[in-house]
Amino acid sequence: MKQLIVNADDFGLTEAVNRGILHAHDEGIVTSATLMATGAAFHSAVFKSACVPDLGIGVHLNLTSVRPVSPAANIPSLVNADGRLRWTPARLLRALVARQVSLREIETELREQVRKVCKAGIRPTHLDGHKHVHLMPGVSEIVIRLAAEFSIPAIRCPREVAPDLAGLFRDAHSQPAAIKQCLVWRAVSGFAHRFAPKLAKAGLLFPSHFRGLSHTGFLRLRSVLDILANLPEGVSELMCHPGYVDSDLVNSGTRLLGQREIEVSALTAPVVKKVVADRGIQLISYAQLEGLNGGARNRCGALQTRRSVR
Repeated sequence: MKQLIVNADDFGLTEAVNRGILHAHDEGIVTSATLMATGAAFHSAVFKSACVPDLGIGVHLNLTSVRPVSPAANIPSLVNADGRLRWTPARLLRALVARQVSLREIETELREQVRKVCKAGIRPTHLDGHKHVHLMPGVSEIVIRLAAEFSIPAIRCPREVAPDLAGLFRDAHSQPAAIKQCLVWRAVSGFAHRFAPKLAKAGLLFPSHFRGLSHTGFLRLRSVLDILANLPEGVSELMCHPGYVDSDLVNSGTRLLGQREIEVSALTAPVVKKVVADRGIQLISYAQLEGLNGGARNRCGALQTRRSVR
């Protein structure tokens, strides 16, 4: 049996991103989203999510480039003079290795992000990390502790098999961009392979297969069709970033702008929904993982039903 979680990252980043994610859920194959407690459109995302009860909602942990949830005075090693999180992912990794950043402060901020989501009435189905920061040394152990503390049963583990280089270079807008993403894939997948045994030891759940890492920035219709055609048996996660472009998104610093609209089109394409139906692929959210592993209920709430393709 082939089961697929289609998770849209960055829910709450901007109003236009929220609109794109919800459209890709209502009219497409998106089954899950991860909510940014630090996002400018967080409260709007929470409000609108109440109207889509079959959309699984997790927490998109963020340690880069925005205003934190915690008071800046409580996390001085993480913020700049303007009170914004000051690290890029690469610089944060180097700072962690050099012990230039406080793990205690990281735990403080990530706990506040999860707590903010829970206080908003959301029962998180899982945790993952913006720019995959949840995999970094020291941070990964914190995220596992937070999952236990808040009774969150699952964490993303982006162990992606080697990408189809021909397809990747076909879909990428430039050769340097494709090469850079291959390097990102190699680094993130390497961390994820070391993360998986920690998750298993802690009794946390994660899909057996992962897709979308190597295609970040160039996930389009052909990519989605290729992924569906080669989907392995068992549970897979497809990471995506659907959305629409507005001035808030342009000013957010994200590199994914028009690409988000391409993903909305791909994820809602009739041919994609037809392939899912024809191949008997079951669309599920992270809320089903515990049930698939023998549990009767998700610890964060009742199991949601499997989703049919409209």
